[in-house]
Amino acid sequence: MHAITIPEPGGPEALVWSEVPDPVPGEGEVLVDVAAGAVNRADLLQRQGFYDPPPGASPYPGLECSGRVAAIGSGVSGWNVGDEVCALLSGGGYAEKVAVPAGQLLPLPKGVDLVTAAALPEVTATVWSNVFMVAHLRPGETLLVHGGASGIGTMAIQLGKAVGARVAVTAGSPEKLERCAELGADILIDYRRQDFVEELRAATDGAGADVILDIMGAKYLGPNVRALAVNGRLAVIGLQGGVKGELNLGALLDKRAAVTATSLRKRPPAEKAAIIAAVREHVWPLVEAGTVRPVVDRIFPMAEAPEAHRTLEESTHVGKVLLTTGTAA
Repeated sequence: MHAITIPEPGGPEALVWSEVPDPVPGEGEVLVDVAAGAVNRADLLQRQGFYDPPPGASPYPGLECSGRVAAIGSGVSGWNVGDEVCALLSGGGYAEKVAVPAGQLLPLPKGVDLVTAAALPEVTATVWSNVFMVAHLRPGETLLVHGGASGIGTMAIQLGKAVGARVAVTAGSPEKLERCAELGADILIDYRRQDFVEELRAATDGAGADVILDIMGAKYLGPNVRALAVNGRLAVIGLQGGVKGELNLGALLDKRAAVTATSLRKRPPAEKAAIIAAVREHVWPLVEAGTVRPVVDRIFPMAEAPEAHRTLEESTHVGKVLLTTGTAA
């Protein structure tokens, strides 16, 4: 098979479409013929040499894919060769084949084509696990989503609205904010021109956000705590703004607030399986009903992964950027 390899860390040109050995499904795994994969910021870090795959994972980038079951390892039940699926991965999505723990597979949702389905596993698992399983967003509460036009952001807006929350977003241009509004966002904040703490307080009569989904990390730690409502919950899932910040514990105590930080890739298989099961139970019905939909900006051939990475680095996209092997038909 072919896969995107990284002979030496570097810029987008470090991604090389190479012939490599086929993976073999182990016990509890399923082999998937990949139709499409999605590009995530973690892939950019891996390409640069800053985010190695966890032990035992595929060395190739790619944290999610869609495709068809090609073979089934021992100890697997409930799946058959030929099933159309999408999957959460620890690596290997930039390839023609990938071995996946069976607990990380999802059936193709009704109404979603095979290529587009590659846009779903990582964002649904990340948003559902953090916003709902950890931060326990409830109907009537306010959710603030940083990077509302990103893949994570576009899904968080829709899921927040689906459960009856009020959704605020930050984004870097009026055009991106307009797209967020089309998805249901209620409060639109241009972080380049506006102070999101002040704007959020003004829009919530001074209350702030009950839940904040944050991709920035250190840079936004202080402002995020100020933006939290009493009993608010801050869920940090990214570190684009640095890894070390100062936390005012007094402010946190005054608000009886909580800060959590999670990553998905390095979780044990049992934890990932539990998240995927929750996504299948709670999110898949919303997708099949059309209440929630994947947002795809651009699709590149898998061999053009360097150009897809440049698109993500330029942040000109809204939603997900996909890579396709051309085998979806």
